[in-house]
Amino acid sequence: MAARIAKSFKLRFVSKPKTPSPPSIPQSPTTAHGGSGGSGHFPAMQTPKTTAKEDETRQVFSYFDNDNDGRISVDELMAYFTSIGESITHDEAQKIVQEFDKNGDNLLEFEEFVGLMENDDNILRKAFEVFEVEKGSGCITAEGLRQVFRRLGNAKSYQECEAMIRVFDLDGNGVLDFYEFHKMMAN
Repeated sequence: MAARIAKSFKLRFVSKPKTPSPPSIPQSPTTAHGGSGGSGHFPAMQTPKTTAKEDETRQVFSYFDNDNDGRISVDELMAYFTSIGESITHDEAQKIVQEFDKNGDNLLEFEEFVGLMENDDNILRKAFEVFEVEKGSGCITAEGLRQVFRRLGNAKSYQECEAMIRVFDLDGNGVLDFYEFHKMMAN
């Protein structure tokens, strides 16, 4: 459900080696990532992407966390959806929180929110629909982006939104289809 917003990410914060090493053999940074030579720089190359994704997810988290207490309540979840012109019932919001709340406090901490964001491609489809100005058109325009950002309190100019689309507009038609939107959100 949270992915109805601009940033419903499929996140991987830490990439793990594909084959675990035996516990008795400590690994050097070079062998931990599969070889020698230039691969010793691999972890440094991964860090900016991981940090950027985490920063983006934290920004999305902050859209929900109205009181800035580091947790999202059922009421904050409902308030967010109301702010973007969608609505969910208290029971629906409660179910979402309960599904991802690992510690039973009826709140979503950041790590639990990440689990929610990683949940399902169907969620990404719903996020795509939020950005469609003409519902059912199958595309996101610069105007659609501008309107959603404005509702989120993050006003962007039409030109800024055009530039954002241009980065992920693989077929050059000036709009984002679902595939291009998926690529944008995965970045």
